[in-house]
Parts: sequence; C-alpha cells; structure tokens
Amino acid sequence: MILDFSRPLTALAPLAGFTDLPFRSVVKKFGVDLTVSEMISSNALAHGSKKTEKMLEKSPRETPYSVQIAGSDPEIIKRALDVINAREGIDIVDLNCGCPVPKVFSNLQGSALLSDLEKMGRAIETIKHYSDKPLTSVKIRLGVREKNHVAIAKVCEEAGADFIAVHGRTRAGKFKAPVDYDAIREVKETVSIPVLANGDIESPAKAKWVLDHTGCDGVMIGRAAVGKPWIFAQIREGLDEPTPELVAEVVLEHFEQMLAHYGDYGVILFRKHLHTYSKVGYPGAGAFRHQVNTIIDPDEMRRAIEEYFLGTNTQNPAPNPQHPEPNT
Repeated sequence: MILDFSRPLTALAPLAGFTDLPFRSVVKKFGVDLTVSEMISSNALAHGSKKTEKMLEKSPRETPYSVQIAGSDPEIIKRALDVINAREGIDIVDLNCGCPVPKVFSNLQGSALLSDLEKMGRAIETIKHYSDKPLTSVKIRLGVREKNHVAIAKVCEEAGADFIAVHGRTRAGKFKAPVDYDAIREVKETVSIPVLANGDIESPAKAKWVLDHTGCDGVMIGRAAVGKPWIFAQIREGLDEPTPELVAEVVLEHFEQMLAHYGDYGVILFRKHLHTYSKVGYPGAGAFRHQVNTIIDPDEMRRAIEEYFLGTNTQNPAPNPQHPEPNT
C-alpha cells in the first residue's frame, strides 16, 4: 500500500525554495510518511525546462514521493504529465490549488482555481486520466476571498482525487489569518476520501489537537519543519528535544546533501537554512548569520558550521526557528 490511512499520517508540505531534495532527504530520516516536491510549473515541464525537470528528482529515501504541479490548461498538463510519467519513483501527482502568490494567481493557477471550480475539476480529471502514477491528490485552501470549502472538496472528490490536503485559510488570508480548523473538519465530514489538515501545526501537541478536532486522516506540516526536521519524529515517536549533537549532525548532513545536489552553489543556497537552524538563542547567533552570508567556499562553510554547532554552543538548547513562508 502506497499510503496507509489506517493511522494518522504525517506529510511534509511543499515550500518554495526550502523543500528541495536535500531537505526532504533529511526530513525523511525522521519518519515522515509522505514528502512532496516544491511546486513545479506544468508549463515549464511542458516546454522542456531542464532546471524544472531537475526539481522532479527524489532521494532514494523518498517512498512514497509526490510531485506537485501548478497548472490549469489540460493540454499543458498532459504535456507535463508526459515528462512525469517517464520518471520512475514518483507515486503521486498533486495539483496545487492553494498558492496565493500573485504571479501564480494571475496565470489562473494555484488558488485562482478555487474561483473556477469547473476548470479545477477538469485539471484534476486530466491528471487522473493521463497520469500513470498510482495516486492523484489536490492541495486546496478554503476559497479565494470567501470560504467555499465544502463545494471545493466535493469537486475534488468527484473529479477523481484520491485524497486532499486542506490549508485552513482563504487566499486572502495568506499566511497570517487564523486557521479555520472547523472548516477543515467540515471538509472531512463532507468527503469520503482521506483528508490531511494543514496550517500552523507547529508542535506534537498541536498536531494531536488538530487530528482530534478535525477527525482528519493526517497532518501536513511545512514552516514548522524548517530548522526543525525532527518534528515528525516528535509527533510519531515522542522524540524529546534533540541534543546539540543531533542538531549538529543534522545540519552537517543537510549541508553535504546540498553540495551533492547543487555543487558549490549549494553553499549560497544553504545560508537561509543556517539562518533557521541558528535561531536558537545560542551566543553569537547574529554574528554567525552575518558570517555565513559572506562565505562561498564549501570547506570554509563546513568549518563555520562545526565551530558554531559543535564548539562553544554544545550545551545550548535545540532550535526554535522563525519560519519561512510556504508557497501553498
């Protein structure tokens, strides 16, 4: 069975610029059930973008693995699926119906589909019909400006989605409005397919409360996992706060994965991750972040990481980062 919904699942939400292959590989070590690619443009795939095709790559640890695409034109989606179908190791194709970013919205993709449920349904049906992957899923919000979550969820189910993930805000609510967990519960009560709850789930206690309150089949976590990938082991296994040694081990492995995937450019890309990993109240955190912002050499960055996380800070508490904004 690709996904076992007989017990609550944990899933890593797609976050633009963060949930790439190296990060997903690290998160998978902590027992997350499902990882999802960053949002990928169906148009870019259809037009043969090699950079975009690289975003389809997965870690050997990632099973099951979901690729999330943004799109609304059935012909473009079909062409994107030709590229996806040619790749082994992808288990799920997910349609993004939640991204609030203006450039995505203005192209009638992401959360724009929530205002045209007929178009959304056709996009889902296209994936279901032309994808050769076992499952089709959809990530939604509650509506554009007004909540229309029940109707949205029904269309997803009727169009053939095998499960859905619900971010409990409207597009207008962006990332700051209170999450409406009652609305997520209403979605779960409306459809017969599995539902994952998403939005402001930042601790094991919150995850339990959300599952109990909504009756959902699992939780999807994004921002709270950045700088704290062990949150999934905390939810599933009751893992205590990580030791400084474990934090250092994770940061260094993540860094090496970045180098393996991106080459030396991974040094620059890893800076934003170090900003979140280091926001822990360690002495000199501000100076460390300033330091790494100027490093471009892999060996120099590795030494800086080891000195900071394995040096004078080994007796300090584990991370509690400020979270980046997700793309859905």
